[in-house]
Amino acid sequence: MSEKKEAGFKGIFIAIVVSMLIALLWDSFSFIKNFAHSILDPTAGWFLNWNLVWGMLILVFLISLIMTLIQKYLTDQKALKEMKERQKALQEEMKKHKGHPEKLMEMQKEMFKFMPRMMKLSMRGVVYTAIPLILLFRWFFDFFSVIEDYRFFGIFSWFWIYILGSIIFSSILRKVLDVV
Repeated sequence: MSEKKEAGFKGIFIAIVVSMLIALLWDSFSFIKNFAHSILDPTAGWFLNWNLVWGMLILVFLISLIMTLIQKYLTDQKALKEMKERQKALQEEMKKHKGHPEKLMEMQKEMFKFMPRMMKLSMRGVVYTAIPLILLFRWFFDFFSVIEDYRFFGIFSWFWIYILGSIIFSSILRKVLDVV
């Protein structure tokens, strides 16, 4: 693996480790918590204080939009599309050669060659979004911990509304913005 590729994976690894440390040390180091609250209380908190359900849905949409735009503009969309097309073509070829294990193995090896590069390209956004997302999630946890057992639509916690909403909004935004 070249030094350039290693550096890309190092950045992703560092972002994930720092994010996990922030999550773990949230209550131990008050400056982390205070910093996040000083930014998110007047911004995201305003939406939630205005209307909990609509505010949360707007926040999830905005977060999904930002994440989708980061994915679109910080990844090589052309290269990702080409790799996906090549993988799709290989999968079609593999279906034709089901009875030939040697040929299948050869095609699988070629398919596995794409994985590290695809992963690196796809994960590039993590370097820029991991830490802000962890700060946001910890802030959400603090915000909703003072509201006694609030459930969205009577059954969903804030976490599940975020997950379901981000899946729905991200799917739509990726189609509309043509993001791989």
